[in-house]
Amino acid sequence: MTYRITALKTQKHNPQRVNIYLDGDYAFGLARIVAAWLKVGQEISEDHIARMHDEDDRETAYQRAIKYINYRPHSENEVRQFIKTRGVSDGNIERVIERLKQVEFINDSRFAKDWVENRSDFRPRSKHALAYELKRRGIQQDIIDSTLENIDETKLAYKAAQKQARKTRTTEWKIFRKKMFGHLARRGFNYATCTQVVEQIWAEQINTNQENSERIY
Repeated sequence: MTYRITALKTQKHNPQRVNIYLDGDYAFGLARIVAAWLKVGQEISEDHIARMHDEDDRETAYQRAIKYINYRPHSENEVRQFIKTRGVSDGNIERVIERLKQVEFINDSRFAKDWVENRSDFRPRSKHALAYELKRRGIQQDIIDSTLENIDETKLAYKAAQKQARKTRTTEWKIFRKKMFGHLARRGFNYATCTQVVEQIWAEQINTNQENSERIY
């Protein structure tokens, strides 16, 4: 069975979609890019309509995925799960994912690198904790390993301790040690690293306090 296109009208509230009228009646809406080759007076079959619906599903999923990624970077697995919740077929999900990868909207190696850099700058944590976070986001183990390969965990712990030390205003070693150990341990650093860094930060604070006292007197 075939139908004749009798009108093509841009949607008022979404100019990126077009309403399709067949044989005088509204039939369905399509993304503008999918409807680009349609013309008034053209005859289309049911198979053609089905293919356009399938293409429209992919285009809609693609545009939603771009908005999702633009909100903040996401891993391939996160994007895949997001699209899946929109009721897109498995086949179309994979085609959308591949398209996003081709134009570099999805790149798990870059995502992992950016994730670790962001954490290191603002909320430093251990390599084990970073690996766990990346794993939860569906990053493959080989990418995790290569991303964390050259990370200096002691430097991460030191950076985390420095930030916390500014908030820990005490001259008592036991109190300082307890608070700092707890802070670093919650970020996944092991006992040896915690011990080394806490003692280093404490020594630096003692030296700074002594220097300030000497300047006063």
